[in-house]
Amino acid sequence: MSETAVGKIISVSELNIQVLINDEKIKYRDILYINSKGRRIEFEVVEEDGNVISAIPFQNVVGLKKGLDVYKAEHGLEIQYNDEILGKVFDSYGKLLDDSQIEEVHKRNVYNRNLTLEEINLNGGILWTGIKVLDFFAPMQKGFKMGLLGGAGVGKTVLIKELIHNVYTGLNSNSVFVGVGERSREGKELYDEMLSANLLDKMSVVFGQMGENSATRSKAIFSGLTLAEYLRDEKNQDVLLFVDNIYRYVQAMSEINAELSRIPIENGYPANIETAISDVEERINSTPNGSITSFQAIYIPADDVTDQAVLTIQAHLDGQIVLDRKVAEKGLYPAVDVFSTTSKLIDIDKIGERHYRLVEEVLRYYSRYRELEEIIAVLGIDELSVADTNVFYRTRKLRNYFTQPMFVAENYTGIKGELVHIDDILDDVENIISGAYDGIDESNFLYIGKFNAEEYISR
Repeated sequence: MSETAVGKIISVSELNIQVLINDEKIKYRDILYINSKGRRIEFEVVEEDGNVISAIPFQNVVGLKKGLDVYKAEHGLEIQYNDEILGKVFDSYGKLLDDSQIEEVHKRNVYNRNLTLEEINLNGGILWTGIKVLDFFAPMQKGFKMGLLGGAGVGKTVLIKELIHNVYTGLNSNSVFVGVGERSREGKELYDEMLSANLLDKMSVVFGQMGENSATRSKAIFSGLTLAEYLRDEKNQDVLLFVDNIYRYVQAMSEINAELSRIPIENGYPANIETAISDVEERINSTPNGSITSFQAIYIPADDVTDQAVLTIQAHLDGQIVLDRKVAEKGLYPAVDVFSTTSKLIDIDKIGERHYRLVEEVLRYYSRYRELEEIIAVLGIDELSVADTNVFYRTRKLRNYFTQPMFVAENYTGIKGELVHIDDILDDVENIISGAYDGIDESNFLYIGKFNAEEYISR
């Protein structure tokens, strides 16, 4: 049976196809398409104005012209929704980018899932990662949204890989990585690194690369959310969702809105920026049977933390992990800036008085250590009081202690990776601060898991 056209193209631009439709009922987010010289070009409805609709094209618009017949696709934007998502790399529209095959096609619309208030579980348990510096300074509750800030070369990818490994080891749960408007080279590097670390079959990847149009960059996040929701809702898992970079999603939405001649607000952002971000963030939550915990890399334009998009994103976050180049230059990995790293879980009622007081005390030690470094540079360490001398050396032990051998870096470091339980972390930190380990050299705390005091007592 031949297809019936629902309208004709009346205007073409790179990001806006205008179609004069017939009496067919066309609604927001329907997929329309044309067939041109054996090529199917698809576009998604974003605006309706009487019998004229505006749609954003998924591919480049070469071959489109006024007067071409337009047809309606049977389904909206969909992606695979079964166990076959693991070990696969998809583009923003659910098509495979690697050489793998889907044996049993079972798809789901990428916009369909919105949790009701009854489904959301605000009291999900703590997601312990086994990484000392994260579990101590920025513990995460299942369903949290965490910002991940850090430039190139500070260990962001290694930390992501370690989190994927540890969550799979501890909870037998899988992860989803979404590349939103990042470089294709970085996507290939991530793919190769995950493959060599035997982590690729434990995760699913969606990649909308920088060179693609705004539609591709804006849709990648929704496809990735749908994959994560399958693991949470159908497999009852506690899923890790990595988004790199959430700011690029806002950027893509700004470009689309500009093409639709919608009046922007400050810095060219769309007036509906809050709605656009909420469409993503509100789908990241815990349910009684599973959770999605997200790590979202955030680009800071011109290093302006007061940028409207950055502030809007941060309003949805439950904390942030900041990787600092100055820490990395000291050879301390994970290179976490403990002063900028935060979590809403650092609350005496949520993590207990002991953990809370220890975080306060360690940050006090770190702050005093900064001051003492300046004093020592001028006067020398011999001029310090006994109390300040203790703070100085104990802080250096703490700083070394919060490094950690990574499972995914064993081939490079030759040090076996370790998971460390939070109770062991608290014991070790307490002993360092109290002076119990004052007689032990600080080098013995570097790149270890739990500190084995018995080894030094027996000497």
